[in-house]
Amino acid sequence: MMDVLKELHWIDTATSGRPLVLLHGGFLDHRMWDDQIPVLAERYRVIAPDARGHGRSANATAPFRHTDDLAALLRRLGTGPALLVGVSMGGAVAVDTALEHPDLVAAAVVVGAGTSEPVFDDPWVHAVWADLGSALAAGDLAAAVEAFTRFGPGPHRGVDDLAPGVVDRLRRMTHATLSKHTADEPDHRIPVPETWKRAADITVPVLTVTGTLDAPDHNAMAERLARTVGNGRTVPVDGTAHYPNMERPDVFDRLVEDFLRTV
Repeated sequence: MMDVLKELHWIDTATSGRPLVLLHGGFLDHRMWDDQIPVLAERYRVIAPDARGHGRSANATAPFRHTDDLAALLRRLGTGPALLVGVSMGGAVAVDTALEHPDLVAAAVVVGAGTSEPVFDDPWVHAVWADLGSALAAGDLAAAVEAFTRFGPGPHRGVDDLAPGVVDRLRRMTHATLSKHTADEPDHRIPVPETWKRAADITVPVLTVTGTLDAPDHNAMAERLARTVGNGRTVPVDGTAHYPNMERPDVFDRLVEDFLRTV
């Protein structure tokens, strides 16, 4: 087993309270939680890792699964069942962990995602992914960052409609992660199988969060997940897209804490 202490980077507030793990979105890192960490650390022990290949964590050199990385980290830290809060890719990792390592999960908040088997039908989403892929293939890092940052405002707005601080953070995190990789780098990720089929077996409480301005695909997957698990519900955050925790941190923090108090 890989040594998580050497391979992964994470923030651990080591404060009192139940362990609460913040899982960032794809191409981003733990800094997307800068607004949440000090607030939630007043009640919880907050752990915010950088996923493998993201932020300050090492790139993969062998087959791996994000959920196994997380499980190894939590077992090394001795957390026991933790409260998982994840956005986009991080939300999918939370679901994977509830499926693959259920002893480590007490509840999950999943934002803008379903499982690690996403379903994309929206032409806007396909266009963003195509532009990102073209930029990466051409080695145009700046264009790749701009393409991915479009998920911030969503399909109904432009980046100028977001607070400048939010846009700057998204660009900096995306640039930091993309610059770690090359176009010909092998993809060592191993998928977790049959996640939608198995999601009905998840019995821990699950809250899915949607941004009312997010792409319909993201919201549809979050709503489907809430309907599929044994104990799930969905809450929208008005006026936000794919990253409601960054756009309206006060609202997001309140709904997460309200949910976690019931667990």
